[in-house]
Amino acid sequence: MNGLKTVLLLGLLSALLLVGGEAIAGRQGLYIGLILAVLMNATSYFFSDRIALSMYAAQPVTETENVAVYARLAPIVRNLCTRMGLPMPRLWLINEASPNAFATGRNPSHASLAVTAGLLEILNDRELEGVIGHELGHVKHRDILISSVAATIAAAITMLARMAMFAGMFGGSRSDEEDNRGGVLGLLLMMILAPIAALLIQMAISRTREYAADRTSAVQTGSPDGLISALRKLEAYSKRIPMDASPATAHMFIIKPFTGQSLMQLFSTHPSTEKRVERLQALA
Repeated sequence: MNGLKTVLLLGLLSALLLVGGEAIAGRQGLYIGLILAVLMNATSYFFSDRIALSMYAAQPVTETENVAVYARLAPIVRNLCTRMGLPMPRLWLINEASPNAFATGRNPSHASLAVTAGLLEILNDRELEGVIGHELGHVKHRDILISSVAATIAAAITMLARMAMFAGMFGGSRSDEEDNRGGVLGLLLMMILAPIAALLIQMAISRTREYAADRTSAVQTGSPDGLISALRKLEAYSKRIPMDASPATAHMFIIKPFTGQSLMQLFSTHPSTEKRVERLQALA
């Protein structure tokens, strides 16, 4: 059911991109929107992992690089991968005090798992196993590709909305005939509704997947207790030490990497920690 919902939501995102292009520049804009949709999906598929890791200056964790981190992290990851039938992902360290983690890559064979220095500092091994189980849950469900594609198309739709704003300010590029068909209304709707729709759809994809990954962690580690304890710690420490993260990659982290209040909570890509803990406790 979650897979079908994700396909439908991604389809809506792509449709918004096409409709937005048509609203801005007619048939030519529709073609531009189609090209953008293809390019955004291709970029997300092949390069999303490299882009995300480079944004946070992630360092490789191997038997010869960041050895102490590898000695602690690798056995936990390898054990969980064996249980879940996954290949070993590439491991990365982000030199960041704020505790967090994310997985990226286009499929399980090309997956990467990144953790911050702060995460390793505050979590014990049981809690760390819960977090890694969650991220490997994303890998197993192929969420790492789905969420990247959704985020990229959402960003493209927002870009189109800005183009619509400038087109409306400076007369646009539509012909008189197209204007008579409601071009002004189309531009207005694109400017106001498209970014909101893109954010809401991306949010729905991410929230659904977070619950599924939490459940996978609880099942594969044998108990939800480690992840529950980890989430509570991460919630507290992320507020004390907020991470300077890009909104385009916020959905990738196990917990929202920066604080936001009031209306912005509506557009959060993560469900609240309280709700996640409640669902995990119900599993126990």
